Amino acid sequence: MDPIRNPYAPGAGQRPPELAGRDEQLAAFEVVLERVAKGRPERSLVLTGLRGVGKTVLLNALRGSAVRKGWGTGKLEARPGQGLRRPLSSALHQAVRELGHPSGDEVDHVLGVIKSFAHRDAGAGARLKDQWSPGIDAPAVRGRADSGDVEIDLVELFTDLGGLAADIGKGVAIFLDEMQDLGPDDVSALCAACHELSQSGLPVIVVGAGLPHLPAVLSASKSYSERLFRYQRIDRLAREAADRALEAPAADEDAAYEPDALAAMYDATGGYPYFIQAYGKAVWDLAPRSPITAADVAVAAPEAESELAVGFFGSRYERATPGERDYLMAMADVAAEQPASSGDPGADAVLSSDVAARLGKKPQSLSPARDSLLKKGLVYSGERGRIAFTVPHFGRYLRERG
Repeated sequence: MDPIRNPYAPGAGQRPPELAGRDEQLAAFEVVLERVAKGRPERSLVLTGLRGVGKTVLLNALRGSAVRKGWGTGKLEARPGQGLRRPLSSALHQAVRELGHPSGDEVDHVLGVIKSFAHRDAGAGARLKDQWSPGIDAPAVRGRADSGDVEIDLVELFTDLGGLAADIGKGVAIFLDEMQDLGPDDVSALCAACHELSQSGLPVIVVGAGLPHLPAVLSASKSYSERLFRYQRIDRLAREAADRALEAPAADEDAAYEPDALAAMYDATGGYPYFIQAYGKAVWDLAPRSPITAADVAVAAPEAESELAVGFFGSRYERATPGERDYLMAMADVAAEQPASSGDPGADAVLSSDVAARLGKKPQSLSPARDSLLKKGLVYSGERGRIAFTVPHFGRYLRERG
């Protein structure tokens, strides 16, 4: 097989050649865009799932749908310890530019509000050299989105932004990746702003993506968040969709898979989109000819696993301290002793008390390691007293690594 024609694309957030298994989400979002643009009530959207299931890819695909409808869009990625004002200001600046509103004065007013919102990040009375600007030429609008209370400011900012979009029958969509990493004040402000938008009917929506515990993060901030967002869990692909993710790109290059090869690929990847791309690339490069056989998959498996061990698993493992690695290994051992999971991401969760018992320590003494792993995004807690890996097959990687 010619490696130059290899169609598979393993990469963080990189769109695969065939976005299989997400037709339902894409179709539902088209309806949301039409309803919001017409002033119909609709909730913002939150995508949740483990690492490697394609949340970022889907987020980008949804953004593409909004762009094709003529909406203004902006995307940002939350990071631990980083405030919301600066990245959101840059994202909204881009969204306003994409809208293409014909009135320069109204556009300048909203851009000025965005600038005020961004400048407030430096604090009241900050010197000019300490103020950060998202590259906006319009003068800042005093008295709007600059109170210093991010909840008040965000409501005012979204209200002005929504009015601008409504003038031309369009909307604004803000795409927020790694949403679980927002600080508590920013989460509360975002929920409040979305609540205000849902009541006013303004055409602004937030599309967030994050780890499985994101709904709990939102609920802890505002109790009404359970009704504020439409939650969609993004999971591994069913067998049919996984086969399509492999077969469609191969067919475009005049290649094919034997049925046994597809079965072997699903067994190896578990249907996780990132793993499908990694295995697909390795198998293509090593298979001598088409159709690809189960024997080809077996030959390529070590190459694919080696690539995943370095780029997907290893990079995360290296971020952990020795004490945290002991905690992760204990989690993997406890999970291996449990009954086989049903495929639900939460099914591999283990009791924190069992991890402590495995290490021969009291649960309280392990709280610092557990909290650090949570902050690093290596584990998550979907319910009190239980902990799980954010990365599928991570426990298996740890046990094989020894």
